[in-house]
Amino acid sequence: MTRRETVDRLTARLVPLYGEREARAIARNAVAELAGLPLSALLTDPGAELAAEGLAEAEAQLIAGKPLQYVVGHTEFCGHRFAVREGVLIPRPETEELVDRILRSERGSRRMLDVGTGSGCIAASLALGLPEAEVFAADISDEALAVAAENFRTLDARVTLRKADALNGLAEVFPERFDVIVSNPPYVPESDRAEMHPNVRDHEPALALFVPDDDRIRFYRAIAQAGRHMLAPGGRLWFEIYEHAADEVARMLGDEQYTDITVCKDLFDKPRMVCSRLN
Repeated sequence: MTRRETVDRLTARLVPLYGEREARAIARNAVAELAGLPLSALLTDPGAELAAEGLAEAEAQLIAGKPLQYVVGHTEFCGHRFAVREGVLIPRPETEELVDRILRSERGSRRMLDVGTGSGCIAASLALGLPEAEVFAADISDEALAVAAENFRTLDARVTLRKADALNGLAEVFPERFDVIVSNPPYVPESDRAEMHPNVRDHEPALALFVPDDDRIRFYRAIAQAGRHMLAPGGRLWFEIYEHAADEVARMLGDEQYTDITVCKDLFDKPRMVCSRLN
């Protein structure tokens, strides 16, 4: 079977899940990854015969809705390859925007903490982009801690990793004082679960995604309260936020005595990040 025929066949089988455009993109990336080819090879020589070990098994997983990143075991984030497995949230492009803003705004920061590190994508990217900073990371999930530690080793990112609950006792686990605390915590209300795409809802960890409808900013509040004891004077708190909770998070930060509260929009013009300062 040729490269083109393989991509066309997989695309047709994925269309019911994703639609034509996304299905073709996933099929191309999957075939290139599993065949060990650059993506360009599928376009420049589509008629070449294809031999890809494990392609049938991977196709079955993709057709069942398993995200491509879990099938191939990695994803790209901020120019680096991160291992990802089920039990660990797949990094998103909007989180890259958050990291980029921090890298540009916090070049003089000496100590930084990433709360709810997941795959370690934020912490590692900060450590690699700001090599003079001392970077720490926390997560409550043993699966996430294992994957984050693997990524830190593979990327040679100097990050101190500790198990901690963002909702309870965070300051006790991290007695240091930080110039920056960043978090992309769970923020999707339970009522939105049914509307989510099945490849996210059924495969990515609920622990890293969902919060109760009646307290959807619980993680932001807990981290902000802990941050009052953990941030150095003038330290800054950065959050990735749920687009529909931007005003609520901003009000909470004001109530917790943070200042210079700024809500930033992502490339799709959605309120997705907030930065504040502790005086």
